[in-house]
Amino acid sequence: MRKLFGALLMAMIVCAIGTTMVVAMEDVRVAGSTTVLPLAEVGAEAFNVEQSDYKVTVTGGGTGVGMKNIAEGNSEIAMASREVTDEEREKFGDKFQENLIGYDGIVIAVSQEIYDAGVTSLSNEQVKEIYAGEIENWEELGGPDEEILAIGREQGSGTRDTFNEEIMSDKSAETPGVSTVAGSNAEIKTALTGSDQAIGYLGYSYVQDDSVGTISLDGVLPTEETIKDGSYELARELYFYTYDKPTDGAQAFIDFMLSSKGRDIATEYGFIPL
Repeated sequence: MRKLFGALLMAMIVCAIGTTMVVAMEDVRVAGSTTVLPLAEVGAEAFNVEQSDYKVTVTGGGTGVGMKNIAEGNSEIAMASREVTDEEREKFGDKFQENLIGYDGIVIAVSQEIYDAGVTSLSNEQVKEIYAGEIENWEELGGPDEEILAIGREQGSGTRDTFNEEIMSDKSAETPGVSTVAGSNAEIKTALTGSDQAIGYLGYSYVQDDSVGTISLDGVLPTEETIKDGSYELARELYFYTYDKPTDGAQAFIDFMLSSKGRDIATEYGFIPL
């Protein structure tokens, strides 16, 4: 009887310890830029396996959503493909903390059929005229006699903000040439591969499988070297933001992503580490 009681007591202790460990695990919620999303997802998977103090979960939504989430306490880290804006600071306060985690480029890409037909390079001005609705047929650019299907991003996207600022000369510019608005980089890639006449812009990591035609912009092809040295004009920095002092778990994940393991993950998945 004593042996049975002892065994039951030990089982209860083990169960209690296990329950305590689960409760003590700190959640680290990460949300925001769909450009940074693939990197954060793979990084979180590796980080969660490596330690048992924190559990990182990652969702998208766009840079603007990420900034709003951390300011309102719904996430610990915002993924961002641009810097926090003055409007966001005015709306949410000036407690955003910036952590540079790598580099990326916005790639101008076309459907493979358009690329194969000879449209492999465009100027900044030509891309601007496409999105302004002033160039409507690929024949005007040395391609086939096909209407241009221009794909853009939704408001709040850091990728859209950078594209508008660098190509359209105004972050708030109208783009009347846009035929379809996509909610993420992945949606733009799907639209490009599903059409034979499309153009779009998306993060560098999304074009590594050569399923779309990567365009040279003003004669410069986006590569790791041209993005990092800034000779490719749509190069940009990628960030993890926290609001005020990061939690222990958020800081641990940021440190992991900046470690040699995190940099190796970035390289493997088409991002450019620091």
